[in-house]
Amino acid sequence: MQIIIYGSHYGSTKRYALRLAETTGIEAVTFKETKNLDKYDQIIYMGAIYAGGVMGLKKTAEKLSPNQTLIIVTVGLADPTDSCNIENIRKSIKDSIPSNLYDESHIFHLRGAIDYKNLNLSHRLLLSMVHSKMSKLPEEELDAVGKTMLATYEQTVDFVDFESLETMWSRIKSEVLN
Repeated sequence: MQIIIYGSHYGSTKRYALRLAETTGIEAVTFKETKNLDKYDQIIYMGAIYAGGVMGLKKTAEKLSPNQTLIIVTVGLADPTDSCNIENIRKSIKDSIPSNLYDESHIFHLRGAIDYKNLNLSHRLLLSMVHSKMSKLPEEELDAVGKTMLATYEQTVDFVDFESLETMWSRIKSEVLN
């Protein structure tokens, strides 16, 4: 039995989770609603990347047992095909869940969206500070996250791509769920 659990703050991850639920028939719930996950063999965890972490992943991982398969799907603004970005995301995941769970997890990445007008005050302030710091760096010192931040700062951008979700789901079915 499978379940899709998601952590979404501004909606991109929720959009992906609900679309995946719609196309697969698998129930999707927010990590805040999950209690006992014992009846599930496979957990598809979809989490937004915030401040270097994957929203709700740590709390969800605490509820898992060793016999469950964990599939992690991150959703962030930066390019999910950039190797440096992937390395940073995976390091963050590794730091937030037990090593045995990380070693057995299957990790995928999707691109999200941002609308600076809808950010809460603390997120706007944080991004303002990060933007200020990054804008002073030479371009060759910027990673994919920094370049994306500078290119999209104070804009509304939407990189949500349901075709990439379908491609990812095909990979999950063939590589993980076979």
